[in-house]
Amino acid sequence: MKIIVDNKIPYIKDALEKVAEVVYLPGQKIGRPEVKDADALIIRTRTRCSRELLEGSKVKFIATATIGYDHIDTKYCEDAGISWTNAPGCNSASVQQYIVSALLYLANMKGLDLGKTTVGIVGVGNVGSKVARAARALGCEVMLNDPPRAADEGDAEFVGLAALLAKSDIVTLHVPLEASGPHPTLDMAGPGFFEQMKEGAVLINSSRGEVVDESALKQALCTDRISDAVLDVFRDEPVVDRELLSMLTLATPHIAGYSADGKANGTGMSVRAVSRFFKLGLDDWEPKNVPRPSNPELFADADDVEELDLVTEMHAATYSVQEDHDRFMDAMERFEQLRGNYRDRREPSAYNIKLFNDDGKYRGILEGIGFNVLADSCY
Repeated sequence: MKIIVDNKIPYIKDALEKVAEVVYLPGQKIGRPEVKDADALIIRTRTRCSRELLEGSKVKFIATATIGYDHIDTKYCEDAGISWTNAPGCNSASVQQYIVSALLYLANMKGLDLGKTTVGIVGVGNVGSKVARAARALGCEVMLNDPPRAADEGDAEFVGLAALLAKSDIVTLHVPLEASGPHPTLDMAGPGFFEQMKEGAVLINSSRGEVVDESALKQALCTDRISDAVLDVFRDEPVVDRELLSMLTLATPHIAGYSADGKANGTGMSVRAVSRFFKLGLDDWEPKNVPRPSNPELFADADDVEELDLVTEMHAATYSVQEDHDRFMDAMERFEQLRGNYRDRREPSAYNIKLFNDDGKYRGILEGIGFNVLADSCY
């Protein structure tokens, strides 16, 4: 059998070579001639799996090593008898890490008091749930909006979008891209959305660029309807509106979920899915070559230190969203290269913190944002 693999999917080299012919190609170069005689595709978001690509091919199975799957025409695949899978939750902790870094940046650079901040989370799936846990650990009040979950589970945990927008100091989007259906998200953040937001609030989007109407966002920023915006995704990426970029507090090239851990999870889920479908005997396969952190053991002394300073120092040892912002602003025309050559970033779960002189307060915060914490008595 023959498998086409996006050559930017990490840790996958040699995983399938013993059971198939494997061809590695850039995601945007996977075209009709390449897939014509392929049995399976392992892709990322840059490969549009539609009739134009797949019609007349031998493809029976598509695995995307990503949470999102709006680049797959699922209706066509269903009609054509092509099975597919995504990797739900694979990089949820990576996005949590990104959002925590953004919240700490806003607290330190913009004077935001997290203990008096309400964070509104729109979309409470794998990612949104982890973001909610981290925001609560940082002392924020959290409001949740997720109409599909509310319909299934009841309204006890959720609020309507209008109520969330009116009260939230920060609104962070974690929704799939849906152009139609009962809960469309295409252009969700349009003029009416920004009019309903609390004056001076902050918007964060790390879901899909098309969820935000960028013209409406620019208007909201120009008129001070909202104070700041943090974007990791853009409507026409890799082409980005330069005027919009100049107005953003933080901008990054679609890397919120690009931790080494998240990538490894997505790769493993994809290989195992292909194995199960074709009965290849690799149902337990895991990436073996994920790089370790250069300094996986961190030390923190809670004695006579400000809470924000300690948490910021520990989290910055794993990731800084400002560094990614600076790299992007220095080379904004290299969107795809910055993504494709993104450095190895490990999530907080890859680090152990040895915490001294804590009364239990800091441990809860650090564990809430993903760290493994060893208190004095555990050494």
